[in-house]
Amino acid sequence: MELKATRYDVLDGVAVVTLARPKRRNAWTGRMHTEYRWILREADRDPAVRAIVVTGDPEGQAFCAGADLQALEGHSDRGGYDAGTPDDIAEPGYGVDPAFDATFAYHFGIGKPVIAAINGAAAGVGLVLAAFADLRFCVPGAKFTAAHGRFNFPAEFGLSWVLPRIVGLTHANDILLTSRVFTAEEADRMGFLNRIVPADRLMDEVMAYARQFAAIAPGSARETKRQIYRDLHRDAANSVRVAEALLVEMSKTDDYREGVKAWMEKRAPVWSG
Repeated sequence: MELKATRYDVLDGVAVVTLARPKRRNAWTGRMHTEYRWILREADRDPAVRAIVVTGDPEGQAFCAGADLQALEGHSDRGGYDAGTPDDIAEPGYGVDPAFDATFAYHFGIGKPVIAAINGAAAGVGLVLAAFADLRFCVPGAKFTAAHGRFNFPAEFGLSWVLPRIVGLTHANDILLTSRVFTAEEADRMGFLNRIVPADRLMDEVMAYARQFAAIAPGSARETKRQIYRDLHRDAANSVRVAEALLVEMSKTDDYREGVKAWMEKRAPVWSG
């Protein structure tokens, strides 16, 4: 696919997805969503990729400023919402669990950790992208907002499901019912962020963090991530039973034997994936 609204690079086993519409503060469009899903599918299929980092073009001085205002105006002129994506849009993460087969929920079906490197404002769909990442690193002072209340929209793309699970109901209600602007420092206190990092070190720290996944067996990372999000719907007993069944299944793999052997020989493992 020709990438016009994004960039895609693989560095040391880390896929870096850059939202690249700097003149529009990396604002979201149907074209960007189409490219983004295609990139995620490619990264998930690539055995050389062990983690995925999502960030915004720094020249845009934002992570993602939300839906492009011209697109919002177009929705108004047409008398209704139009996602602006083709019928054959890529479906990364689909087919793992029906609970993940929807827009942005597909992140939970992707078998590799997704890390948001939030290098500026994240509004509307930008907040959605950050929320559906597995981990979130952010620069000081970045501003967040759900934004939907300003346009007579509902809470977008599952924010009403995911935010209470990250920050708790009280903070989620504050964010979603008011659509107010809140800062990275507030987000950190709420538990939304893993870490606040100075802007000049953000990508270095995120990439160093992401590279550590090379030491983790790919199958372990994949199944653990799926356990986490599936267990949001399970009771404790079912979670234990599923974990026990996976333990039996995964103990038969080559990577299990390699992990034990590498540990005994005091060397780095060579995973087959």
